[in-house]
Amino acid sequence: MCYSNSSTSSNETLGKFYQRETGALPSYEPTFYANGFTFPIWRIITHEPHIKRMQWGLIPSWFSGANPINIASKTLNARIETLTEKASFQRLVSTQRCIVPSSGFFEFQHKGVEKIPYFIYPIDTPLFSMAGLYDEWLNRETGEIIQSFTIITTIANPLMEDIHNHKKRMPLILDQSQIQAYLLGEGNINGYSSQPYEAMQAHKVDKQVLFSQTPNIPAVQHPIVDNIGQQTLLF
Repeated sequence: MCYSNSSTSSNETLGKFYQRETGALPSYEPTFYANGFTFPIWRIITHEPHIKRMQWGLIPSWFSGANPINIASKTLNARIETLTEKASFQRLVSTQRCIVPSSGFFEFQHKGVEKIPYFIYPIDTPLFSMAGLYDEWLNRETGEIIQSFTIITTIANPLMEDIHNHKKRMPLILDQSQIQAYLLGEGNINGYSSQPYEAMQAHKVDKQVLFSQTPNIPAVQHPIVDNIGQQTLLF
């Protein structure tokens, strides 16, 4: 699943790439590593003309519990196969789709008891356009309105089968040509996963940096160099 992500593009780059307005966005510092379980704020693309900011970890509009984090921790991802079966997502499939821009994401390969971290990133484009869903929740105690999102996951392509060899999943990533139709709610959402996205490559990263107290630094994405000076790169 996709629980660790990055977003290093400037507001200007996102605006040009998605043809969206950025004037209302605050200044942005690159996010080299973000753990979804910290519920970070992300720049999100919807059908609206401006880029929005939302919390990762979807809080359904109907949620009435005391602690929204309890449900947000369970909705960082949404399996495409069961979207219409889950109460948190079924209302959103046609009308509240979004794109989660990503500079690359992190995943673990299992070899016995060892977990080997990889950074997976685009080849032919500056960004992954991850398909997502979003919702808006009103905290009735404080009056705060929280917009939040989930990242849709699908079956892995061959590269991700090798890396994410435990569950063999990956984010649902769209081609540039699919984005507009997706955001407008066109087509059966399962159809967007019929051809797995493959324009990506990956390399191993340093586990000590990833698991440090301050992983949000450029080095978290740097490839490990082996004993003979070669980068561990997967295509």
